[in-house]
Amino acid sequence: MTRTISRHNAWRALGACGMALGSQAGWAQDGAADMTTVHVTGTRLAAPGAESPSPLQIISAADIAASGAANLQELLQKNPTLGTPAFSRSNSNFLPTGGGVTSVNLRNLGDARTLVLVNGRRFVAGVSGSSAVDLNAIPTDFIDRIELLTGGASATYGSDAVAGVINIILKRNLSGFSFDASTGRSSHGDDFKKKMALSYGYDSADGRTSLMGHLAYSRQGAVSSRDRDISAQDQISKMLSTGLAADAFVPVRNYSVAAPQGRFFYNKDAAGKAGNYTYDAQGNVIPWSTNGDAALGLAATGFNRSAFRTIAVPTERYLLALNGEHAFTPAVTGFVEGNYSSAKVRTIIEPLALSSADFYKSSNGQVPAETMVNGLPVRNPLVPQYLFDRIADTTGDGLRDYSFSRRLSEIGNRQAGIDRDTSRLATGLKGTLDGWRYDSYLVYGKTRERQRADGQVDLQKFRNAMQAIPDAGGAAICADATARAQGCSPLNLFGYNTISPAALAYVTVPSTLAVDITQKLAGASMSGEAFTLPAGKVGVAAGFEWRKESSSSVPDALTQGGLNSSAALPATEGSFSVREFFAEARVPLLKDRAFAKDLSFLGAFRSGHYSTVGTANSWNAGLEWRAADTLKLRATRALSTRAPNINELYLPPSQVFPTGIVDPCSGVTASSSGARDTACRADAGVMANINANGKFTLSQPDIQALSGFNRGNPGLKAEKGRSSTVGIVYTPARFTFTVDYFNIKIADAIVTTPRQYALDQCYNGGNSSFCQFITRRASNSGAFSAGALTYIDSAVTNSGGTGTSGVDLTGAWTGQLGPGRLAARLAYTYLREFYNIPLPTTPADQAAGEVGYPRNKAMLNLGYQWREWTISSTTSYIGASALDDQLLAQFKLPAGSVKVGSKIVNDFQFSYALRKTLSLYLGIDNAFNTKPAPVISGLTGDTIGTETNASVYDPIGRRYYLGVRGSL
Repeated sequence: MTRTISRHNAWRALGACGMALGSQAGWAQDGAADMTTVHVTGTRLAAPGAESPSPLQIISAADIAASGAANLQELLQKNPTLGTPAFSRSNSNFLPTGGGVTSVNLRNLGDARTLVLVNGRRFVAGVSGSSAVDLNAIPTDFIDRIELLTGGASATYGSDAVAGVINIILKRNLSGFSFDASTGRSSHGDDFKKKMALSYGYDSADGRTSLMGHLAYSRQGAVSSRDRDISAQDQISKMLSTGLAADAFVPVRNYSVAAPQGRFFYNKDAAGKAGNYTYDAQGNVIPWSTNGDAALGLAATGFNRSAFRTIAVPTERYLLALNGEHAFTPAVTGFVEGNYSSAKVRTIIEPLALSSADFYKSSNGQVPAETMVNGLPVRNPLVPQYLFDRIADTTGDGLRDYSFSRRLSEIGNRQAGIDRDTSRLATGLKGTLDGWRYDSYLVYGKTRERQRADGQVDLQKFRNAMQAIPDAGGAAICADATARAQGCSPLNLFGYNTISPAALAYVTVPSTLAVDITQKLAGASMSGEAFTLPAGKVGVAAGFEWRKESSSSVPDALTQGGLNSSAALPATEGSFSVREFFAEARVPLLKDRAFAKDLSFLGAFRSGHYSTVGTANSWNAGLEWRAADTLKLRATRALSTRAPNINELYLPPSQVFPTGIVDPCSGVTASSSGARDTACRADAGVMANINANGKFTLSQPDIQALSGFNRGNPGLKAEKGRSSTVGIVYTPARFTFTVDYFNIKIADAIVTTPRQYALDQCYNGGNSSFCQFITRRASNSGAFSAGALTYIDSAVTNSGGTGTSGVDLTGAWTGQLGPGRLAARLAYTYLREFYNIPLPTTPADQAAGEVGYPRNKAMLNLGYQWREWTISSTTSYIGASALDDQLLAQFKLPAGSVKVGSKIVNDFQFSYALRKTLSLYLGIDNAFNTKPAPVISGLTGDTIGTETNASVYDPIGRRYYLGVRGSL
C-alpha cells in the first residue's frame, strides 16, 4: 500500500531513518513547501520510519550520492543492522559460482533470510540455487530510497523475510536529463573505479503518461594480494603450531608444498631410507625446504600463492532501467518496469597444484616409473637417473614407483571469465474501484551466467602423458598407443618449465559452467477502509500471489566427474512453486484520549502452499501507541517462515576446500588419556602416525590439502522464525530518536553442519554419528601423513536453531548551525546474543562478540552545507571482537580470551555547486587508511587471499574519487 504523508512528516521520517545529504536541491525543498505530498512505500498498511510498528531505516537518494558508492553493497554494509554477506567483491574470488556478486545479510541471519524487493516486489536471484539477489543488477543512481525493515515480515511479503526486508524504491519523478560521472582509485594505485550514469524523465502535457529511462556503466578494477603488506606473503597463524594465545596474530610463512619445479619422493636411497628433493632454477638437485631453514642454510623452495591471489575481483557492469505509467482512465493506470544488467567478472587465483594422489588413487599416489612392454619392465626415459636409483616397487606390481607434488606454472594462473546477465520485466494495472485501491502485476526475471575457466587439466590425459616409454631412437613417447593416436605428447615434470608446449596442448582443458535462474510472479491485492469504529476507520488489504522459481547450474562433463583437476561439481537443477493468500488490517482502538493520542492494532496473515514443503503459514501483530504528539511506543510479534531453496533441497555432493580447521587429534600419544585420545587412537591411520612419530603429527601438506563435500537434503521442511520488537519513538521539533529491542528465534532452522563442530562432536563430544562426515588417510602417501584428514563433509538439515537479540538506536537532527545547515544521524546496534544450535540436543554455540558478530556497531552521518559548499562524512565503527570460541577450545583457551581491536573507518565527500544544477565532488573513503583486523590464515573467518575477514573489515585501504553531477 502507498501511504501519503505531508512533506513535513516525510522529512521527520527521513530524519529518523536516513539522513538526506548532498544536493542543494534537496536542501532547498526542506521546509519550502510543507503542504506538498510525497508517497513512501513501506509495508502494505504501515507508514515508514518513525510511524512504523517495526524498526525501519531509510537510506535516501542523497545518502547514496554522498557515499560515492559504485555498487549498492558498499553503502549498505556500513549500516549496523547488516551482517557479513555471503558474496562480495572481496570474498568471492575462490567460489565456483557467484564470483563478483554482491549480496546482503540482515542481522547476520544469512542472505537466504533477507528478502530483497524492488518497488515492493521480489527480484530474481543472482546465484544459482539460492535466493540471494545480486545488488550489482540494480542501478544505484536510479534509486529513490532504500527501506530496511528489520524483523520478521513473511506475513506481508512471503518466504525469506525472516530477518527482514530490504525494499529498493526506484525513482518515479524525473523531468529532463540528469547525469553523474566519477573516477577514482586507491592510494596504492589499484582498485580503479569509473562510473557514468544518465537518466531521463518525460511527462506528457496532459499528465496521463510518464516515462523514465536510465543508462549506466561502472567498472571496478582488481586488487592483488601481493600489493598489500598484510597479505603479500602466504602465511598462517603461529598459534596453530604453538597453541599460545600470544601467537594468534603472529604470521609465519606458510608457502605451498606444491611448487613449479616439483617435489619428488623416493622410497629407498643408498642407505635404505625414504626421502624427497627438488630442483633449483638451473636444474640441479637440491634439498626440499618448504619455508626455508636459516639454521641449515636452506632457502625456501615452496610456493608463495599470495603473489597470485586477488583481494577484490574486477567487475564491469552495464545497466539499463525503464519505468513508465499511463492512465487509461482516472481509475485505471498501467505501469511497466524493466531492468537489464550485464556484468563481466574475472576471478584470478594461482596456477594449478597437483599431486600424484590425484591420478593414482588406487596405489595411494604411487606413480610407476616403468611400463610393462612384452612382459618386461621398461623405464620411463623422462624419470631422472637420480630418482630412478632411489626407488623400488612398493605396490607389488613389479614396477618401481615414486610420488610427487607440482604446480603447473607453465599453464599460467587459473582464471575464470564470467558473463552474468540479469533481466526483469514487471507490468500490471493499478488504480481505484469504488474507493478501494487495487494493484495487479506480472513479473518475469531471468539471470543467465556463462563461465569459462582456464588453467585446468584433463586428469586422464595428464596420466597418459606422464607414462612414457622410449621409441626406437630412444626418444620418449606416450606408452599408450591409443593415447598417442589421439595426440598424446610426453610430459616432463622434473624441474622448472620442463613441460613442453605440445604436452600442455594435450593435457589442458577449459572448464565451463552454465547457470540459468528464472522467476515468475503473478499477484493482485486490494486495500481500503472497510468500516468505521469510534477511534477511526479500519484499513484492510487482501490479495494473492503465485510464484515459481527455477534454477540450474550445469558444469562441463569433466568437472561433474571431478576429472579436470578442479573441485568436483555435479549439475544441480530444481524448481518449486507456491500459491499464497494474505490479509492485513489496521484497527484504530483509541483516539484523542488521555495518554493515548492514538492506539492502533496492526495484524497480518499469510498462508502459502509450496510444491516442496506443503503449507506454511505466517502472521504478525503489532501495536502503535502514541502517548503524546512527540512520543510513541511500538511493538510487534511475528511468525515468519522460510521454505528451503533449491540448493538446500537438491544439491548433489559438491567439493569444497575448507580453511581454519583444527584437527582435535593433534598431539595425541599412545599413552595420553581422555575420551578424545581414545577416540582418535581408534582410527588405524592415526595410530600408525603415532607409532611413527611418538604423537599424532601433521605436515604442512596435510593442513593445506583438506577437502570435503557439501550436499542438500530433499527431506527438508520449512523453518519458522519468531520475532519480537519493542520500541520508543521520540520526535520533538527537528529531532528524532528511536530505540528498539529485537529478538528473533528460528526453530527448525535449515543449517549446514559446521565442520569444526562435526570434528569436536566425533572426538570430544562422544557423538559418533558425526564421524560419518569424516575421512582420514589410511597410510602415508608422499608428503601426506597417515591419519591426516582428507575429507570433512557437511549436510543440510532442519536439526538446528539460530537466533539473535539486541538493541537498535537511531538519532537524527537537522537545522541551522552557524552560517550553514547541519544534518546529523547516528545508527547504533548492540548485539546481546547470537547463537546457533547444530542439533536439538546440543548446546547453543554463542557467537555474539566474535569476529563477524561484534557486540557494538555504529554509523554516524554528518552533513553541512554553506552556500555552494557541502561536506558530508560517514564514520563506521566495529567493536572489538574475539576469535571463534570453537577454535580457541582446540587450544584449551577460554572463549573471548583472544580479540582483535575495534576499528573506525571515516569516509568524506566534498562538493561545490558551480550553479544550481551542476556540482563537482571529491570523495575520500577510509580517509585515515585504517588497517583491517589481522584474521590470519588458519583462524576462523579468514578470507582467502586477504589475511583478514574481508566481509567485515576493509582490506583495500584509502581510496579517492572525483566526479561531476547535474541536471539539464
